[in-house]
Amino acid sequence: MKVDKLKHIVIFRLSAMGDVAMTVPVVRALVDQHKDIRVTVVSRPFFKPFFQDIERVDFMGVDLKKRHKGLKGLYQLFKDIKRLKVDYFADFHNVLRSKIISSFFKFSGVKVATLDKGRQDKKALTSLTNKVFKPCVTMFENHLNTLGKLGLSVSLKDPLFPNLPDLAPELFPYINHKKTNWIGIAPFAQYNSKVYPLDLMQKVIDTLAENEKNTLFLFGGGEKEIALLNQLKRDNDNVIVMAGKVKLDVELNLIQHLDLMLSMDSGNAHIAAMLGIKVITLWGATHPYAGFSPFNQPLDYCIVSNREQYPLLPTSVYGNKEVDGYKDVMRSIDPKTVCEKVIKELTKDNLQF
Repeated sequence: MKVDKLKHIVIFRLSAMGDVAMTVPVVRALVDQHKDIRVTVVSRPFFKPFFQDIERVDFMGVDLKKRHKGLKGLYQLFKDIKRLKVDYFADFHNVLRSKIISSFFKFSGVKVATLDKGRQDKKALTSLTNKVFKPCVTMFENHLNTLGKLGLSVSLKDPLFPNLPDLAPELFPYINHKKTNWIGIAPFAQYNSKVYPLDLMQKVIDTLAENEKNTLFLFGGGEKEIALLNQLKRDNDNVIVMAGKVKLDVELNLIQHLDLMLSMDSGNAHIAAMLGIKVITLWGATHPYAGFSPFNQPLDYCIVSNREQYPLLPTSVYGNKEVDGYKDVMRSIDPKTVCEKVIKELTKDNLQF
């Protein structure tokens, strides 16, 4: 089909990393199930590699520091997007910035749909009084509902994932062949309430590293995290710190070769999940019921803190709220439980252990 006959939808989602990663399975399904659609994803330039392998999907980076800064910059962003000849505008962010852009498109006659974040249900789930402990609509369902408002029906029942690429040459200085179980570990998150205590994570890493049939890759970013990851590595030859070593596209390549990712409720969990990798997540102040469980993962892959011991959990949707007496909720997750779950899921695939 010729490009000029395709309907063009812009999907707008700027941050954060995990939230942008959660749009990827939806975008992939959209273009697969609607051959008459092409997509432009508008987001921060750093996230471009997330979408690089999807047919009929282009990417537009936003420059919030210069060209697209402030209200004048938002109008410039609207004009930049409008030049692409847009038929639909899907606001997957629903914040002030995206609402302003949406308004510009509405006034120009473009059909617009805005994400419903389900704030009331999330508020009830995390309330410290009269808590309603039941699953909220997932972010993936919210994205599908947003597209539905534009008349675009999309299903995620049989998800698509990218084909496994060859190992990137940039990884050869660290690893150049696969003869062991490859386990990714991402021990950090934006907020401390979502981070498994590092002394307990050390026990997990040491236990898994005891088996020479395992190779562990530690993920993170920034000087502080890199220093902590090097401490967690200790003298284990089969533990490799990847933070700060390669660019995002190469890191994605490595993640595609993992057998399993162990992560907090954070961006790395969603990146691995969008690539079709098994993801086991650890949950502190937050909970998978808020709708941010990684894509296409069973609920039992989510190891949550003890609600009998801490009945007010979850206390936050994003982990940015602190509650007295709940600082150590993740200590209710036994490192042995984490290791046993990782080993169990590796064994399911008849991997060496």
